[in-house]
Amino acid sequence: MNSPTQESNTAARHLSPEETARWMKIATYASTSVAAVLIAAKLIAWLWTDSISLLATLMDSCLDAVASLITLFAIRHALEPADHDHRFGHGKAEALAGLAQSMFITGSALFLLLQASARFFHPQAIEGSHIGIAVMIFSILLTLGLLTLQRHVVRKTGSTAIAADALHYKSDLYMNASVILALVLAVYGWQGFDAIFGIGIAFYILYSAYQIIQYAMHDLMDHELSDDERQHIRAIVSQHPQAHGMHDLRTRKSGTTVFIQLHLELADTLTLLDAHTIADQVEETLMAVYPNAEIIIHEDPLSAVTISEPFEHTH
Repeated sequence: MNSPTQESNTAARHLSPEETARWMKIATYASTSVAAVLIAAKLIAWLWTDSISLLATLMDSCLDAVASLITLFAIRHALEPADHDHRFGHGKAEALAGLAQSMFITGSALFLLLQASARFFHPQAIEGSHIGIAVMIFSILLTLGLLTLQRHVVRKTGSTAIAADALHYKSDLYMNASVILALVLAVYGWQGFDAIFGIGIAFYILYSAYQIIQYAMHDLMDHELSDDERQHIRAIVSQHPQAHGMHDLRTRKSGTTVFIQLHLELADTLTLLDAHTIADQVEETLMAVYPNAEIIIHEDPLSAVTISEPFEHTH
């Protein structure tokens, strides 16, 4: 399963570090603001209706706010430049934020499951359903606007934290739609569906938490870039007329920084200076496509290259 950041690297590689930071900050501030507005609206609706499904979505919005704040501080830390104690930068703070989000989301899902189960065996009439429905429609529209911005930012930056944030806001859309359906059914005397939808939402939230854990672990465990990205790197290297091939390509991603290591196969007759110049030229070409990359190229003479896997050679 590819992470959202792996799928978005193709678009993200064209941004400068400054542009990347700007878009990520815009997304985190927008997420925090939307969460605050939704908490206020849903709290009013829940106090009015006493709907368990509305309580579910209120709890989720509260956790969204906490998760968005975690993302905000994590991204600010992740965007800090490398220092003496963190030579590879602070990018993995994004993945840690994703794991923190998953823990909050899992806790809310389990609490909701208990509340919804109790309401299933002891159903209650719901009052003021029209207010709850109006608030849910407002929530859907606001969440759609935020998701549009977040998807745009993820495509541009490849941010793991923003992708995780967008994932649980996407689950909010399904949750809000199901709450509307539960409230409509309650109007016609089907109170039991309020608890049933609450239970269904709880399991969906658990599934979302599982997805976020997977995405965060990709970065923390130095998962390779996607096959398409690796093939694109090989194609870039093969464009140099004096590059006879390459092997031992290794890639990973930490925050918005891509790390690329490879062995470049060159003619035996080249001087050390010429080989160094060619490697610099290949690195410059890669940096033009991956401006946030850290690239290490080792030059190998053709006569010293052992037989490699076929897919490791560019030509």
